[in-house]
Amino acid sequence: MTTFTGARPHPDPSAAEDWRIYRGGGQQYDAIERLPPPPPWRPFETDDSSLIEPIFPAYDPATDRARGYQVTDDAIEMVNAAMYLRRPLLVTGKPGTGKSTLAYSIASELVLGPVLYWPITSRSRLADGLYRYDALGRLHESNLGRAGGPSDDLATDVGRYITLGPLGTALLPQRRPRVVLVDELDKSDIDLPNDLLNVFEEGRFEIPELVRLPPEQSTVSVMTADSTVPVPVQRGLIQCYTFPIVVITSNAEREFPPAFLRRCLRLDIRPPDERMLTRIVVELLGESAAAETGELIRQFLKQRDRGDLVATDQLLNAIYLVTSGIRPPESAQARLRANLIRDLSANSLQ
Repeated sequence: MTTFTGARPHPDPSAAEDWRIYRGGGQQYDAIERLPPPPPWRPFETDDSSLIEPIFPAYDPATDRARGYQVTDDAIEMVNAAMYLRRPLLVTGKPGTGKSTLAYSIASELVLGPVLYWPITSRSRLADGLYRYDALGRLHESNLGRAGGPSDDLATDVGRYITLGPLGTALLPQRRPRVVLVDELDKSDIDLPNDLLNVFEEGRFEIPELVRLPPEQSTVSVMTADSTVPVPVQRGLIQCYTFPIVVITSNAEREFPPAFLRRCLRLDIRPPDERMLTRIVVELLGESAAAETGELIRQFLKQRDRGDLVATDQLLNAIYLVTSGIRPPESAQARLRANLIRDLSANSLQ
């Protein structure tokens, strides 16, 4: 585990004059301290005495997803606008355009720790993102330990059965914001976007199981989504000190309520062009791989232009097989390319 203890200034002195905090270049540096106070209508700062030290794994393999990521100027601008305004960023675009990877790029570049990941399904509820209370586990352990009745210190131990979810962890009172990825919100139940409104507006939520405790038990330690070290919660209230960097992705498969959209900034990520695809290949597989596979990149773009639903990672898979030394025979290469970069739309699979 690690705690953030110091700043790492950007090696380019001109960065201090740049309005952008996130620059999208991929080089790690600490510029989050340059973030000015929030707008008057988005105040979250509380008493410094409530602050906790950020504690998270020293290394998260998932942050490697940011390597080679190519970000457009409009994406950089909207990320910075969301940070300045303390608003969630709703990112839409076709599958495989790098919507989710944007969150990892922000966290990696600004040295904000591992991304707190909340994958959305049709069964996801707001509580899943905020916290989980293991009531059955608490009751079971009580019955095992006290055959004659409930444990006298059961209330004191309630924190051991509460684990904050990704969004709940991001809302802890920390001086530096965490990055939370709410992935594919358009898969959710129709009520979830509206349920998120109050949390995004207020930057806080309550844990009823802790609110009900007597005053002498006002501080309870609970677990977080990405740490084995418990954190104190006072009077059952989680209140952010600085609003987290919230990246919400959507494949644009449904419309969201206007009230939800009003509280978000919106970014539509366009599929990468030939120049960006070549840069991605160079970053991940080297100059020689890009030189060898220029025609494959152009074939991929032709498929996309004619309406096929194809993703960048399909292209990378095909290029890797061609350039990694595996060297399938020519007859197999053509079949592999056709199968690896096939149309992902439902009609193409029938």
